[in-house]
Amino acid sequence: MFELSASRQMSVKNDVLSGLTVALALVPEAVAFAFVAGVEPLVGLYAAFLVGLITAATGGRPGMISGATGALAVVMVSLVAMHGVQYLFATVVLMGIIQIAAGVFKLGKFIRMVPHPVMLGFVNGLAIVIFLAQLGQFGESEADAGWLNGSFMEGSIIDIAWLQGSELYTMLILVLVTMGIIHYLPKLTRAIPSSLAAIIAVSLAVIFMDLDTRVVGDVASIAGSLPSFAIPSVPFTWETLAIIFPFALVLATIGLIESLLTLTLIDEITQTHGKGNQECVSQGVANTVTGFFGGMGGCAMIGQSMINVNSGGRGRLSGIAAALFLLSFILFASSLIEQIPVAALIGVMFIVVIGTFEWSSFRIIRKVPRTDAFVLILVSAVTVFTDLAVAVVVGVIVSALVFAWEHAKHVRVEQQEDENGSTIYLVDGPLFFGSIANFLSQFDVTKGNDDVIIDFARSRVADHSGLEAIDTLAERYLNTGKTLHLRHLSQECRLLLEKAGNLVEVNVIEDPSYHVATDKLD
Repeated sequence: MFELSASRQMSVKNDVLSGLTVALALVPEAVAFAFVAGVEPLVGLYAAFLVGLITAATGGRPGMISGATGALAVVMVSLVAMHGVQYLFATVVLMGIIQIAAGVFKLGKFIRMVPHPVMLGFVNGLAIVIFLAQLGQFGESEADAGWLNGSFMEGSIIDIAWLQGSELYTMLILVLVTMGIIHYLPKLTRAIPSSLAAIIAVSLAVIFMDLDTRVVGDVASIAGSLPSFAIPSVPFTWETLAIIFPFALVLATIGLIESLLTLTLIDEITQTHGKGNQECVSQGVANTVTGFFGGMGGCAMIGQSMINVNSGGRGRLSGIAAALFLLSFILFASSLIEQIPVAALIGVMFIVVIGTFEWSSFRIIRKVPRTDAFVLILVSAVTVFTDLAVAVVVGVIVSALVFAWEHAKHVRVEQQEDENGSTIYLVDGPLFFGSIANFLSQFDVTKGNDDVIIDFARSRVADHSGLEAIDTLAERYLNTGKTLHLRHLSQECRLLLEKAGNLVEVNVIEDPSYHVATDKLD
């Protein structure tokens, strides 16, 4: 229905104009996330500027937009409520240090362990969250407009006091007009990003027609000065560290998961490859700096990243431009930006929702294994009702358990005898914690000849549980007085078979090498 594709080529004009579009969309979200976290609007705007600028300049994914997010805000609110905003700034600094460490130790590669159904669930769930968050703007009060928390933890649709009468109809019409311009303008010209054109056109219509509708200034004032450096005013004690470290660890984890998943999504859209570990370090530096300049911290924003990419933003300049435009709004143009209708920004975000949601998942859900379909739906639901980090962790755990359960059945042992009268057991299938019970049950040490050979040429030993199972089996045969030969074990398997010691003859014909994960692409 909607054409959201954009050129893969980078250009200065596209980057600057898409950056302006993103900056306009960042304003109400940064303010709303600040409300959710329980801090002043400028704390959210400073975070959007600083995190956005630093990650755009140094991050591993050009074109990706970072700033204050709802996933982090819902964690911050309890810290601010209990200890105050200065403890939040200290937490953001520590959060950044943890993220830098994650990048230095190359932990970003583990995002490759996220299964595709989890990715689909993440994208669909986040699209639903973005959609539901915009519904709060149809409320009658600023509190309703601040219902932008990334989950249902702080409210519900039924709690909104909906607009009534002409005010509601006016907003709906403006939203539809915005969406229509974004959809149809690219068919006529691509000289200007359609989202930016829609925001400008609807804003001018509201101003010159004197329409009664909510504008950005009705939500909060965005006027302010340059952020200033200040060390967080907290006691430098172990007690302070005990307070902020759990929050910092959770925030760092959520921030990296959301950033790396967004990086992967932008990679797929642009058919390019970002650098996860570099992005981890960049996010960490950005948050560390932000904590010292009075910002609430942040991470990658899928909605704004989609706006940027679909508006033609491909290079680092797009993110840098968005951050500088946002700063200029705060310093010089707050009175103009505050006149932008909220409806125009809602329309932009609705287009983002349509483009973000994987509509193909409805078509494939009956074609993929039931377990994958279940994981997709589960992750989507958990994303909506809790937060992204919990959803991804749950999805990965469920996928891993399903994988383990299915592959636990795939270990088979075939018995043969060779020309020398030895009993040979050919092991076929992976040997790991889930399959060891099935593996051991297929051996009867009281049967067979006195000379036994267990051949692992068609088996892979995946973990220490598998090694322990081999060691247990070796001891059983030795206790019956039989001679046991273990063939085709890898070097690490032989080194770890300590219990059997010199009593077990290990005849290695070849030395397989197992590699689970590498960092060659990062």
